[in-house]
Amino acid sequence: MFTTFWMPGSMRSIKPLVYYVHRNYRLIPLCSCKIASATRTTTSKGSCAFTTQRPYMHLAKRPCFETMTSAKIGTHNGTFHCDEALACYFLRQLPEYKDAEVIRTRDPAQLATCDVVVDVGGVYDPSTHRYDHHQRCFVETFNSLCPEKPWLTKLSSAGLVYLHFGRRILSSLTHLTQESRELEILYDKMYENFVEEVDAVDNGISQYDGEVRYTVSTTLSARVSYLNPWWNGKCQDIEEGFHKAMALVGAEFLDRLDYYQNAWLPARGVVEDAVQTRHKVDPTGEVLLLAQGGCPWKEHLFSLEKELKVEVPIKFVLFPDQNGQWRIQCVPAGINTFQNRLSILEEWRGIRDDDLSQLSGIPGCVFVHTSGFIGGNKTKEGVLEMARRTLLASATPKNTPTGC
Repeated sequence: MFTTFWMPGSMRSIKPLVYYVHRNYRLIPLCSCKIASATRTTTSKGSCAFTTQRPYMHLAKRPCFETMTSAKIGTHNGTFHCDEALACYFLRQLPEYKDAEVIRTRDPAQLATCDVVVDVGGVYDPSTHRYDHHQRCFVETFNSLCPEKPWLTKLSSAGLVYLHFGRRILSSLTHLTQESRELEILYDKMYENFVEEVDAVDNGISQYDGEVRYTVSTTLSARVSYLNPWWNGKCQDIEEGFHKAMALVGAEFLDRLDYYQNAWLPARGVVEDAVQTRHKVDPTGEVLLLAQGGCPWKEHLFSLEKELKVEVPIKFVLFPDQNGQWRIQCVPAGINTFQNRLSILEEWRGIRDDDLSQLSGIPGCVFVHTSGFIGGNKTKEGVLEMARRTLLASATPKNTPTGC
């Protein structure tokens, strides 16, 4: 077997001595090795990476064995939060930090030995791999560091690491090239729909102004906080809790990425084809037909309307449901609103089956939701007629009574 003892070589350097342990338990020195040096480089995307030079090996007739030390990720000790758990998880997806040891401390001397430090230390400096956001002067957002991106939420350690390393991480996980359009779409999507929430919660930024109507206590950040030891719990192993937190955020991230890459992203092509051929469905161009079923269409539609310069906003989307019937769904006024560009006729809302067919004069009606955002019919022709009747009614001027 082999073992290593650190022995002073001189006042200027410290050299490790590698020994072979003889079966008679005598230590036989083999050679001494200088410590590997590392240089940092910056990619064209602005993210940092390590390039490690091979250590100089002394020439010797006896066998020489290189000693290796794993990389170190530094973060703060004590109560942990979602942002540094996610930041550490992100870093471990990179080859240079795959087997990195996570050092949880606030001791500057220990942090100085770490290859990368997140969420502690009071420094944001990508060139030295320091990613803290607690310093008073720190006001960075995705937009301030990458002006081509729109997000204005103050970054946490998770957002900082994602900004600098996110493309590399996603490329490794999805096997897409960093330069591909698909990866850039996923990069934006995963920040806006996963990481930004973590940034906002950690920085105490409310999602909206005003008094909340109910409590949400099952967010990712909340579930991470529950993994900290209870004040009166028998188990006070905070390190175990932190590693559980890393596993939790990692599993959530991978699950979300899997959905966006393999379900959400392929739907973009389906929606684009439907937008391009919408006038064949109805001459107004305000009805979209998704013949393959109800794929995730809303965000793609809003994006494609701008990209393709659609002049008349699309009002309805038609698609078959899992039971072989058809649905008509209203296009909302925006991503995060329940308001519709045009709702299904008010007199049909809350009516079902034969009563609805008799009232509307359209065979095969199944229902219209009481809020008017969705309805159903047994056939494609039926939902198309429901859309056309609603469009016609909205275009017909209403009679307004005249006064004396």
